[in-house]
Amino acid sequence: MAPGQAPANTLPAGNPREFLLALFDAAVKAALPSVIVPAHLPARPKGRTIVIGAGKASAAMAKAVEDNWDGPLEGLVVTRYGHAVACDRIEIVEASHPVPDAAGEDAARRILQKVRGLTADDLVIALISGGGSALLALPAEGLTLADKQAINKALLASGASIDEMNCVRKHLSAIKGGRLAAAAHPARVVSLLISDVPGDDPSVIASGPTVPDRTTFADALAIVRKYKIAEPKAAIAHLEKGADESIKPGDPRLDGNSLELIATPQLSLEAAAEAARRAGITPLILGDAIEGEARDMAKVMAGIARQAEKYGQPAKPPCVLLSGGEATVTVRGKGRGGRCAEFLLAFAVAMDGLKGVHALAADTDGIDGSEDNAGAIALDDILARAAKAGVNAKAALADNDGYSFFSSTGSLVVTGPTLTNVNDFRAILIV
Repeated sequence: MAPGQAPANTLPAGNPREFLLALFDAAVKAALPSVIVPAHLPARPKGRTIVIGAGKASAAMAKAVEDNWDGPLEGLVVTRYGHAVACDRIEIVEASHPVPDAAGEDAARRILQKVRGLTADDLVIALISGGGSALLALPAEGLTLADKQAINKALLASGASIDEMNCVRKHLSAIKGGRLAAAAHPARVVSLLISDVPGDDPSVIASGPTVPDRTTFADALAIVRKYKIAEPKAAIAHLEKGADESIKPGDPRLDGNSLELIATPQLSLEAAAEAARRAGITPLILGDAIEGEARDMAKVMAGIARQAEKYGQPAKPPCVLLSGGEATVTVRGKGRGGRCAEFLLAFAVAMDGLKGVHALAADTDGIDGSEDNAGAIALDDILARAAKAGVNAKAALADNDGYSFFSSTGSLVVTGPTLTNVNDFRAILIV
C-alpha cells in the first residue's frame, strides 16, 4: 500500500509486514497537506497575498493553498529535489537537503526579497515544514555557502539533536530565527507549520524563519564546542563575535502574526493507533518526542518489547508499540543508512530473533537520511535470513550499514517522497 491511500477497515494483522506498512500509511495520510491545509487558511486580506515556504512538504502545501484560495495569489517556495508539485501561481524551486546548495541559497534570497516592501494590508502565508532549515540556505553577512555546507556536514555527523543543529543554523543565517517574518513587517504573517521536531517547538521547525527565537549566540557556541566542531573557522568566529542576534519574543515587528501547527507526530501516531484498533490489535503510544542515539533507543525499545512478550506489560499481546521523535546517529563507520535503519538494525540485534516480535521504522517524508528508502521492516526471522545471505548484523551495525543489511533481506521500505514530514515513525508488533 502506498502512503496516502486510505487503509482498509480491517488491517492485515495476520501478515505482520502488511500490518506494519498499513500503520505507516495511516500515519502519513493523517499529515498530507491536501488533507490538512484547507481548514487552516486565513481570510483574504485587503491587499496582496504572498505565499512563501520551505521544507519537504512545502510544495504540496502550496498546491493545497492554490486549490482552495479564492483570490489573487503569488509566491515562491523551496523544497527538496524530487519533492516538487506543479503549481500555477506559486513558483516551486527545488534545492538540496540535508546539505544546502546554491539553488537553496538563491531561493532563500528571493524569498526574503518577496516579503520586503509590503504594507499592513498585505498577507504573507508561510508554509513551513521539516527540511526547511537546509533549504533556506542564506548565510549571515561575512559567511559563504561553503561555510554553511561545512558546518551542516559536521553537525550531521556529530550526533547533535535537531534542536541543537537548528540553534547553530539560526545563528549563522540571514533568514532563520524570525528574520524572515521581521523582513515582512508591517504585513501580517500567518505561518502554517507541519512539525517534524520532538516537542513541536515552532522555533525549531526549519529553524523558525517566521517565529521568535529564545536561543542565543552563546547557546550556539556552546553546542559546537560540545561536539568539538572547530571548522570552518569563519563560522566559529561568527558565533564568537555574537553580533546581529536572532529575533526575540516581544519584537514589535512580529506583532499581529500568528502560527498554527496543522500536523504533528502525535496526530499521526493517533491515526496509526486507530488503524490498529480496527484490526483488533491493542495500540500503546510510547511517546511522540523520543530522542537519543539510535542504538540506545533501540535497546530501550527492545526491553519494552520483551516485557510485553513475556509478562504482558505494559500491554498484552497482540499489541503494537508506537512512537515518534527523532533518533541521532554518531557516524563511526563507512556504511549506508539513515537513523531509522540504524535504529531498526540495533533493535533486531537486541531482540536476537525472539519469535513474535516484528518492527518497522521509517521517516514519514519517505527519505531515511539521504538514502532512497523511507526505512525498513525487521520481521522476527530477519537475522536468520541475513545470515543465509552472508550478512552479519553486528558487523553491519558497527559500520553504520543498515541500508545494506536491510537491502540484502529485501526489507527496505521504499515509498518515494510522501510530500509531508512529521518525523520518524516506529511500530513494534508483538503477537
